[in-house]
This record gives sequence, C-alpha cells and structure tokens, in this order.
Amino acid sequence: MELETKTPKQATEVRQAALVAAALQLAAQRSPADITTADLASAVGITQGAIFRHFASKEAIWLAVLDWSTETLLSRLQRAAAGPGDPRSGAARGPTPLHALQAIFAAHVDFVVEHPGVPRVIFQELQHADDTPLKANVRNLMQQYRMLVMSHLQRAQALRLLVTGTDLQAAAMLFLGAVQGLVMQAMVSGQVQSMAAQAPAVFAIYLQGIARTTPPHLESTP
Repeated sequence: MELETKTPKQATEVRQAALVAAALQLAAQRSPADITTADLASAVGITQGAIFRHFASKEAIWLAVLDWSTETLLSRLQRAAAGPGDPRSGAARGPTPLHALQAIFAAHVDFVVEHPGVPRVIFQELQHADDTPLKANVRNLMQQYRMLVMSHLQRAQALRLLVTGTDLQAAAMLFLGAVQGLVMQAMVSGQVQSMAAQAPAVFAIYLQGIARTTPPHLESTP
C-alpha cells in the first residue's frame, strides 16, 4: 500500500492551521502583544525561521487567526439561528426570531468558552488608535454579526413580537454589548467557564426589554 504524501501546498496549509491554533492557545494564557514568533515556533515544534516559510510576517499570522475566528464564529451563529433540521427538505421551518436570537447568544458564549483567546486578540487590536488591516478584519466581523442579529430583529418586528417602537439599531447594539460585557467580565475574573451559567439570565433581561411577551419556554431554556 502506498503512503499518501502531502503536496507542498497541503503541507503549508497544515502548518498554517497549526500556527493559528497555537496563537489562539497562547492568547488564552497571556496578552497577544507579548506572544513572539519564537513562542509560536516552540509551540508548534519548528524553528523560528521556518515560520516565515508559511507566513510572510507576524501580522499575517494574526490576520489568519482573525480570518479563522470570523469564519468559525459566524458559521456557528448561523447554524444555531437556523435551528435543527434541514430547511431545504421542508422538515423544519426553523425557530422563531426570538428563539434564533437566544440560540445566537448561547452559541457565541459557547464559542468564547471554547476559544478564550479569540476575544483577547480582538480586544488587543481594538486598543490601537491607528487603522490597521487587523482592525478592518474585526470591523468586518462585527458588521456581519450585527447584520445577522438585525435580520432576526426585523423578522421579530414584522411578526409583532417586539414592543411597539423598538429601535432595532439600538436593540442590535445592546445584544452585542450584552455578549461583550459577559466576555469582558469573564476575562477580568479569569473564570471564562462562568459565562455559560450567567448567559441565560442576561439574555432573559435583554428579552424583557424588547419583547412584547416572553414565552415561558423561552425564559426557562438555558
């Protein structure tokens, strides 16, 4: 039996993925600004010089980290909002807009618990006054996230599930702020796992502010 051999492109993709994973693991433990290419090389088991065969610069590594984070997070949020079942088969019509928002909220919290290095990278980059490719990447993530939340708020408004006169832009901003507040407190306390327990109560308070009525089963769903 012949052994499969990776092409140079495949080998580079594997090494890039390993460096991205290492960067996120290290960022979960300390400030991303303090992580050096030597740290990354040691974590992956290669020489420092070998890193630059896979990435043109240290900034390129962090851009890859943010690209992965954006793609993975948004994919999870979209799947959570869609709910179980395959809409194409007609087997499920999908959740109500309020259930979709709750699922998005919970999925984001779960993502941060699983990858605490991601918000550290994002918050670190947002501290810079100058505009950078990294900051543009973060803006893109936030814009897509806001659009996803807004689409479900608009559906909820069309179905008259929201309090009359609800400002949808403010509601979307408050949604993101609630998640970010949980993340920030978890990072300060060093107890990221606590987010999962706190998230249902925080979302319930958010919902009380915008929903015309809150279904009992929505209140009690963790």
